[in-house]
This record gives sequence, structure tokens and C-alpha cells, in this order.
Amino acid sequence: MDILTLLQPDDWHAHLRDGDSLKRTVPDLAKQFHRAICMPNLVPPVKTVEEAVAYRERIMQHVPEGIDFDPRMVLYFTDHTPSDEIKKIKDSSVVNAIKLYPAGATTNSDNGVSDIRKVYHVIEQLEEHQVPLLLHGEVTHSHVDIFDREKRFLDEVLTPLLRQFPQLKLVLEHITTADAAHFVLEQGRQVAATITPQHLLFNRNDMLVGGIKPHFYCLPILKRQSHQTTLLEVATSGNPKFFLGTDSAPHAQSKKENACGCAGCYSAPYAIELYAQAFDQMGKLDKLEGFASHFGADFYGLERNSKTITLVRKEQTIAERLTYFPNDDIIPLFAGQTINWSLQ
Repeated sequence: MDILTLLQPDDWHAHLRDGDSLKRTVPDLAKQFHRAICMPNLVPPVKTVEEAVAYRERIMQHVPEGIDFDPRMVLYFTDHTPSDEIKKIKDSSVVNAIKLYPAGATTNSDNGVSDIRKVYHVIEQLEEHQVPLLLHGEVTHSHVDIFDREKRFLDEVLTPLLRQFPQLKLVLEHITTADAAHFVLEQGRQVAATITPQHLLFNRNDMLVGGIKPHFYCLPILKRQSHQTTLLEVATSGNPKFFLGTDSAPHAQSKKENACGCAGCYSAPYAIELYAQAFDQMGKLDKLEGFASHFGADFYGLERNSKTITLVRKEQTIAERLTYFPNDDIIPLFAGQTINWSLQ
């Protein structure tokens, strides 16, 4: 298969940031994806439907002319999120979900939920109105090994949560372990997961062997090869519980390449080609359209896209760097490397 035409895909987990960052991130994402779930961990965070609508308007100012891009918005769950905000999400035409970051889990998560039991009264409203809860699935206790934090979250937080709220609609974001994949498989259809290109294509050896590669550093962190293999298997299985979410996260080169580098991989400009690379390696290109274009829209109760894109088996070399700010660049995922697929 050398030419692959798909319904235009959607990205169900992306970071666009705000301000001047939008000049780079919005065109990069919009040239590939029709819709994107836009993460709310700004400074300050997007905590209300009103703030989400205003953020969407700022994003739309940077959509290139002639491109049809539909940002889907998310609220930032805090210890103080009012219960009545959930009904506002349900009634909104542009806000689709609420995102729970355990406090301190990742970039700009200091305002996140300190203890999920504190917000059970709000989660009760999520279950009632069938508004999706998006989860960064890691515990943040300093004594827990970073490679074990996803598994501990499943056991200590998510299992009790679903026991308490069995009909809760939930997306476990950017899963990284076989444990998470199997957990999602064991749940009902109301529980789904997104998977990033970096967790399909790479493992912790790629980040650590031969020297630390800061542009492979993301959270949740890359795991061992056995976990990568399981993620590839479920992503390419055609199971509708797993769908595309890049977690593309821009950080300037100077913020990545320093003594305390930021977590995040920037994949937006080449994301669908990177996914094609992964599916091709598994001999499952016929499963890419479901993962990229069908299952996420179905889960969120949105119509599938009608326009198409075409990928061709044609080598391209990913840019070494991209302009980000006037005095700083951004290094994309797999910079300078050659992949086998190109967006026509």
C-alpha cells in the first residue's frame, strides 16, 4: 500500500499554549487535523466555559486562511471547580470535556486536583451529564518511582473511582504501559484511551542509551520496549477504545536543553506521518483510519469528518528545527530523521 486516503483525522489531545506560541502551534496542527482537543493548562489555567470560549477565539485568530479547523475546548479541573460548571459544559457547543491533572504531575499542573476524593461531588455531575473526564494518569508522590506512577494511579486512584462511578465517561490520556492498555480493555465502552506517536515509535532506550536525548523526554515518561509493543498491538487492533491523541507539547529549545529540561515532545507538524510509520511497521495500515479518524469522534459523540487527506509512501526528512520565538527555536520529535510517509 503506497497511497493511503483517510477521512481527515482529529487530535484528541494537543497543547497549543497561548500568546505568541499560537503563531507556530495552530498552523502546524490545523494543516493535518480538522479537530483538536486543546489542553487547558495555560497560565492561568482555563477553568470556566467562558474562559474556554475566549481561549478558542484566540486560537481561531491564527488558523491559516482556507483551512477548516475546529478547536474543541476543555476545562481545567481544580479542587474548587463548582458542580454547576459541568452542566455548562454539557450545554456548550465548543467545550467537550474537563481535564484532571494530579497537582504537580506535568507542565503547569500546580493548580490541579490535590486529592480526587475531594472532587467526587463534581464527578457525580460528570457521570450524570455524561461529560467526559480526561485524566493524566499518574500519581505524584515523590517516593514513587517515575516508571511506576501510571500503574500506581490505576490501582490507587482509577480503580476506586470507577467502582464509585461505574457509568463515568473517561479517557485515560497518553497511556504508556501494558498495565494501562489492559486496564482499558477490561472496562466498558465508556472508558477509552489516547496514545501518542512517541509512545508507539520509541521507548526509554531511545531517550537514554548513548547519552540523554532531551527531546524524547515527556510525561508520562517513555517506558521499556515490552510496554511499547503492547501499545502498538492495541493501537493497531481496530479496537474503538483506543484513538489518536498526540500530546504534542511545544517547548523552546532553550527550555528543553538545559539542566532541568521541560517535559514534552513536539509532533504536530508531522504527526499523522509518524502514526503511519508506526502502523506500517506493524503491517496494519488498514487500521489507521479507525484510530485516527473514527473512534475519537464516535466516543465524543461528534460526527465523523467528511473531507479526506492522502498519505503517500515517500521519504521525508523531519526538520532539524522550527522557528518558535524570534530568538529561540523548537526541535520537533525525531528531528533530522527520515520517515517513509508524507502528507500529499
